[in-house]
Amino acid sequence: MDNFYGEQNRSFQDTFGTRKMADLLKEVIFNTEFDEDNKTFIESLSSFFLTTIDHQGRPTVSHKGGDAGYIKIIDRNTLIFPSYNGNGMYLSMGNLNANPQVGLLFISFETPRRLRMQGVATVSKDPVLMAHYKEADLVVKVKLTELWINCPRYVPKYERVRESRYTPRENIETPLAGWKQIDGVEDALGNTDKDKKKELSSITVEEWMDKVRAGDPTA
Repeated sequence: MDNFYGEQNRSFQDTFGTRKMADLLKEVIFNTEFDEDNKTFIESLSSFFLTTIDHQGRPTVSHKGGDAGYIKIIDRNTLIFPSYNGNGMYLSMGNLNANPQVGLLFISFETPRRLRMQGVATVSKDPVLMAHYKEADLVVKVKLTELWINCPRYVPKYERVRESRYTPRENIETPLAGWKQIDGVEDALGNTDKDKKKELSSITVEEWMDKVRAGDPTA
């Protein structure tokens, strides 16, 4: 991690007199392995934020969600998570195929607490990994390069109300996403989604947006 800070970081550290603090933090709070405390925290979460780099060199961030335990730490340097049915754009997965460098933000609004991670990702259809998840399109395996705790002082404290009804679960049929019921979308749906749409009536864009604004869990 000797090259963790670049000159652009050092310039601001020198301007604000924080170079010594930055060096101290790098020595004290940075890890290259998951310990039991971090493993327990990460595997307790039902969502995190993933940063990837697109084909134009731009960073992009995505929210990834599931049930607690869907992020799995399989050894002291590696975690996995599923890529579930989405909007068909495959932005994160496509980016990872071209540039494996990723950033992950793990955050609990109930505690609050947060961890940041840098890593190198691989998109996989390995049957052993896929077997961990119902209805996953792909599994992402991330090798840890740096992990560090972030101060939670600006993280608001919220109460968790419900989990997403759309997370694939054993012995429960996963419902079709609300926006995929919008009139006119059906012709662009994938085969699995088309089969589900046949059983449902269409809605308008306005009806779906009303659900979004109201926080309707079926949106």
